[in-house]
Amino acid sequence: MKPHVLQLDIQGTPQAWITPEQAALHYATGTVAWEDGAEPLTVLRGGINMITGRQSILWVSPIIALSGQAVTNLFDVVPTVTKAKLIKRDRHTCAYCGQVHRESDLQVEHIMPESRGGGYTWMNLVIADRWCNAKKANRTPEEARMPLLFLPYVPNRYEDFLLAGRNIRADVHEWLAARLPKYSRLN
Repeated sequence: MKPHVLQLDIQGTPQAWITPEQAALHYATGTVAWEDGAEPLTVLRGGINMITGRQSILWVSPIIALSGQAVTNLFDVVPTVTKAKLIKRDRHTCAYCGQVHRESDLQVEHIMPESRGGGYTWMNLVIADRWCNAKKANRTPEEARMPLLFLPYVPNRYEDFLLAGRNIRADVHEWLAARLPKYSRLN
């Protein structure tokens, strides 16, 4: 899998995963305010300068912050819910029996059943194994006498970038993890 650069706003808020080529455009236009990472993510090589005979070389850092103001405050944006992110948020653990399972044995479980108005939202979804999910069926946890062992929560911006499922370099992972709240299950 091709490495990606973590793009931040000038304050250090994650904005996007971008390719090294997209990062090169920011370097070329002078919009990189600061960069971080233990060592360069990659080296991009360009053409040969006819006057000097030297090849252009660009060292791309794994984390870059762009100058200017972000258009949207991304802390106000709710991260997209996916099964893969839910499984990682809940640490492969069934919310009803507490057992850790393989991904193939886990399902997205609506706390308030979808047929009864429960939405596909972070606060109404947990991960359950297929057996507990079938046992709970179309009931609330109280009706099924299956209390939740942990509560759902909405991941913050840093958690969402860790949950996104990319192959993250250790230094970038550490950078994001250092900004996780104390209550995060990703700690």
